[in-house]
Amino acid sequence: MSRGLGDVYKRQYQHGTLAMLVPGLFAGTQKIEELLQHGNTGIGTLTGLDGELVIIDSKVYQVNAQGAVREVGSEEEVPFANVHYQADKSVGKLQGLDLSGFQKTVLERLQTANLFAAVRVEGRFTQMHTRAVLPQQPPYPTLTETASGQKEFNAENIKGTLIGYYSPDLYAGAVSPGFHLHFLDADHHMGGHILGFELDSGELFLQKFSDFQLHLPTTNDAFLKQKFDTATLVADIRKAEN
Repeated sequence: MSRGLGDVYKRQYQHGTLAMLVPGLFAGTQKIEELLQHGNTGIGTLTGLDGELVIIDSKVYQVNAQGAVREVGSEEEVPFANVHYQADKSVGKLQGLDLSGFQKTVLERLQTANLFAAVRVEGRFTQMHTRAVLPQQPPYPTLTETASGQKEFNAENIKGTLIGYYSPDLYAGAVSPGFHLHFLDADHHMGGHILGFELDSGELFLQKFSDFQLHLPTTNDAFLKQKFDTATLVADIRKAEN
């Protein structure tokens, strides 16, 4: 039975897993041009954990550890990324929320903690606190070891796009459980992985997914041979991503 064209908007696509990053599998295993065949909106990182990606309207922007923003080329590669075809719906205005309050509000409006969903806010932020990781070189360190080298950025009264995903705890390891959010300002001068913020006002858009497509790097020898420590995996993900 063929699937309807609208089904593409119900699917979140992910290349790689968060579990792969924990022991330091940072090698690029999918080109940007291939990633964009599965969605026009999303987040991720480049080879070597080089910066934070924000994907909007099929354009891929990197925020690097110097805080600079550039558009990424089609031949560059990712070890991990999420994309979807944007068809989100406005669920109302938001005002005066910090990150914790925002997450609570999103879950209330999703009305479930058990579905994958894309999250977007177009708004003005009184404060925005982000980070980006320095590019790593082989032999790669572990994910938690990269935290000491991350660079943090702060901005005030900034307008831009918050974009990312909510993932149910049930799938921790394959994904980063809970919220994984990135930011890019309207002028493309500031952004990164969100550590905290104060939202002045903005509009919240949500898109729930019935399908989650996980794509694995089947030709990457390091991944095929890696023995994962599942006992500490989720704890290491939470430590590195929050």
